[in-house]
Amino acid sequence: MSDLAPSRALAAARAFLGTPYRHQGSRQGVGCDCLGLLRGVWRALHGAEPEDPGPYGVDWSIRGGPDRLLEAARRHLIAVDIADARPGDVVLFCWRAGAPAAHCGILDESGRLIHAYEGAAVVSSPMPRAWSRRIAGVFRFPE
Repeated sequence: MSDLAPSRALAAARAFLGTPYRHQGSRQGVGCDCLGLLRGVWRALHGAEPEDPGPYGVDWSIRGGPDRLLEAARRHLIAVDIADARPGDVVLFCWRAGAPAAHCGILDESGRLIHAYEGAAVVSSPMPRAWSRRIAGVFRFPE
């Protein structure tokens, strides 16, 4: 597998840095949430999105139900073993055992994560060890 997709994805994610947090947003410089960041990076790499996520509430992940985020990642991205993860790969997080994946971001260099920080903006922040234990899956954008 080449490094082209992860390096292009990382560049596209970095272009979102500073974008304000906006629930259900996905536009660079205008506003996005964590899923919107992934959607914006997909559009930068591939154009049209493969599917419309439909509306979702702020509390969608705490209500339980199907793991829509993880299922969509499996449909459209390439699963990667966590040991093979590299900058530009997508990481999904599950905060409680048995709950759906509730947050996502894109790995940055030096153990950092690019993600939409609720109430703030898209940031690159260190990924705490506690988050590493809550990884639900690692995926790569297709070439």
